[in-house]
Amino acid sequence: MTTASPAAPNAGRDAPMPPQVPYIIGNEACERFSFYGMRNILTPFLVTSLLLSYPLADRAGIAKDVFHTFVIGVYFFPLLGGWLSDRFFGKYRTVLWLSVVYCIGHAFLAIFEDNRQGFYAGLFLIALGSGGIKPLVSAFVGDQFDQTNKHKAKLVYDAFYWTINFGSFFASLLMPRILAAWGPAWAFGIPGILMGIATVVFWMGRKKYVHVPPSSPNPHSFLNVARTALMAPGAVAGRLVAGFGLLAALGSLALIPQMGFVIAACLALGLFLLFGGIGTGLELERARGAHPDEAVEGVRAVLRILIVFALVTPFWSLFDQKASTWVLQGGAMAMPHDQWWWPSWLVQQPAQMQALNPLLVMLLIPFNNLVLYPALRRLGFEPTALRRMGFGIAVSGLAWVVAGAIQLYLDGGHPASIAWQILPYALLTFGEVLVSATGLEFAYSQSPPSMKGTIMSFWLLSVTFGNLWVLMTNAALRNELVSGWITNSGLSETAFLMFFFAGFALVAAAVFGLYATRYKLVDHYRAA
Repeated sequence: MTTASPAAPNAGRDAPMPPQVPYIIGNEACERFSFYGMRNILTPFLVTSLLLSYPLADRAGIAKDVFHTFVIGVYFFPLLGGWLSDRFFGKYRTVLWLSVVYCIGHAFLAIFEDNRQGFYAGLFLIALGSGGIKPLVSAFVGDQFDQTNKHKAKLVYDAFYWTINFGSFFASLLMPRILAAWGPAWAFGIPGILMGIATVVFWMGRKKYVHVPPSSPNPHSFLNVARTALMAPGAVAGRLVAGFGLLAALGSLALIPQMGFVIAACLALGLFLLFGGIGTGLELERARGAHPDEAVEGVRAVLRILIVFALVTPFWSLFDQKASTWVLQGGAMAMPHDQWWWPSWLVQQPAQMQALNPLLVMLLIPFNNLVLYPALRRLGFEPTALRRMGFGIAVSGLAWVVAGAIQLYLDGGHPASIAWQILPYALLTFGEVLVSATGLEFAYSQSPPSMKGTIMSFWLLSVTFGNLWVLMTNAALRNELVSGWITNSGLSETAFLMFFFAGFALVAAAVFGLYATRYKLVDHYRAA
């Protein structure tokens, strides 16, 4: 495993911020407005427009399936983007050309507003473009730093995440209003214009960037080391485990007629990664001699990182449902327009409640860095990346307990103000800042140099599996045995699922905390 040599204690303390960073931050702000602008109106648009030919009772469920399938695609295609970048084109060219695909996808949404096939094609192109560039832009930020100024990388990652939410905040407020007032062509067209601006801004910084070239074919790559370990004489246990994973993955593909292609394919990928990783870990020492020790240790480091990523997936199953389940819940609640404190001139649609998320992120990031974390350090508690992430998963579970309590109140026939959603949004956002903003830096710093783009794509793949749990749960509800059991529980389907996902996150947080105590942090920033 290659670890960059540490700089002297005071080296680079006064080093300036890399001048190329504003181009990347500007690109990200426009791209995030573009993405969240269309994403946050997707569910209400599907329910009220594109899916009108379906029975009313089925529209919400179909809209949730479409939404979470789209999100799965967005966070699956980072695998493709990371591979193209690491092996062929480098980060800059991959981001630039996939951004063009992204723009074309937005154009499809605006043009095919009343054509399901054309609209879904646009969603596919946006998933390909947005997903393909996702692991690369954040990794590209890290490439602009070295050992002399790496202490400023955390500030830039926080600014990076703050800017993402700056764009998301205005998109969440404006696009539902534009959808209602001007129609879907404008509501989906304006995000496309912003994506075009994002692409131009990124291109303008091309002569200032640090360009880390793609890796040449490496005989000691992750896959080559894993193959050697599994094929070594005597590696029977590892081969059996990995072989079981391959058979289980193929068996999952046989379930396509029952579960659909997306669920079956993602489940197959998950089983292959899980058992393939376990099998490789069991036999990894057998690769020594055929490969340098640093290559073997690098594979071990990647496997340990992937365990962290796997334990984060329940958080994403909760977080992304704020744009589907919580929006649908808000539709059954009342806007408190008669209250003096309610901004009726601004918030008129349930989907606009999502603006709370980026607004609170922009407030919580500086609060955590300037107030909360220093206070914890003064009390003798170091808020490490893993501690922050584990606590964030637990807080997200608490947010869904509150959302479930609100649903119980609604199910009892009581009218409820949508203002009650402020509390679960606040808790979920606090969890997001602890998990997501921290995870960006964690993923980059723990990645071996030749695997930056790929490891960042695996971090994003955790979102795919988080949404997979949602799709699998929705599919299970169509089973009469499951739906009958929920009915006998005395809870509505919505309330039951809210408490189910809350428990899912709380269990994951406990397991994450146990694993974090064994994880040894490393430093993979490049040398000056």
